[in-house]
Amino acid sequence: MARDTAYLKVADALRARIRAEEWPVGAKLPSRSRFAREYEVGQSVTQRALELLIIEGLLEGRAGSGTYRSAPRERLRIVRSRRRRAGLGGGGLTWESRSTARTPAPERIAQRLAVAPGDPCVHTTYEFLAEGRAVEICESWEPMAVTDGTPVVLPEAGPFKGAGVIERMRSIGVLVASATEVPRPARANRTQAGLLGIGVGELITEIERTYYAVDGRAVETADIVVADRRSEIAYEIDFHPGDR
Repeated sequence: MARDTAYLKVADALRARIRAEEWPVGAKLPSRSRFAREYEVGQSVTQRALELLIIEGLLEGRAGSGTYRSAPRERLRIVRSRRRRAGLGGGGLTWESRSTARTPAPERIAQRLAVAPGDPCVHTTYEFLAEGRAVEICESWEPMAVTDGTPVVLPEAGPFKGAGVIERMRSIGVLVASATEVPRPARANRTQAGLLGIGVGELITEIERTYYAVDGRAVETADIVVADRRSEIAYEIDFHPGDR
């Protein structure tokens, strides 16, 4: 098998065996080393195949225990769009938040906001819920040099509570012109797993998002985390007459 497609062929074979009920719901699958011998591939290939089936919801990984056949489930689609508040997806989600003002910017956040490490920021944590279950978590940072002394210094308080970054910034004369989002696959650490109610080491998607004003200033940056076995991310891209 070609190395870059071998895991897809192994995944196809395992998918067929799962659908043929070779392993009932809740059953533990053989080890990846056994599958590697069976399909004459490396363990990294079988690992990628199993990860793909976990993403599809056919399997679930349990840290320190192995891989199991999961019960059928529907993954929630989270839509990323300029016309919808980032993180709220296609609707139907609620959220809980907590903000702390005058939090010193860590070095990595300071770099993204183009401020000095230790500069005061408003740090807000979000937990987005569907039917009472966490499907997305987010850590947001806003430099207080932009919002200090204004009615919108706290994202989830005041007259623009829950309005989102773009509308809140517009209310104080700061026009947001663009945003960047960088998605990366990752494995859940202990904190992320606890908040999302998943196992340590399960597949997640991390999104690094930053909003920029018309003058180029970064006015907010956030780290967003979505559990792959519960949600999928879709990007909605608008086109207008005259676009090329």
